[in-house]
Amino acid sequence: MVMSDKALGGLMLSFSGAILVYYSLWTILLPFFDSSSPVHDYFPKREWAVRLSAFIIILGVSAIGMLLSVKILKHHTSANNPKKSL
Repeated sequence: MVMSDKALGGLMLSFSGAILVYYSLWTILLPFFDSSSPVHDYFPKREWAVRLSAFIIILGVSAIGMLLSVKILKHHTSANNPKKSL
């Protein structure tokens, strides 16, 4: 069973929106609740909010850097060997 592009995009958008709402509640609203509140049981410690976002940023920048380096190396090797690029 293959999903259409529109359905897959809608699913990805919904998932991203849910993650955004959860992360926003975790980082913005949680400090306003008392530490003994049962709301704190639904979220990890606040230090993980910073660690998780830093990890995701490092992972994304690394993936972009690797993609660019592969593209540059492919372009550089095809420029040096014009017979192989045909």
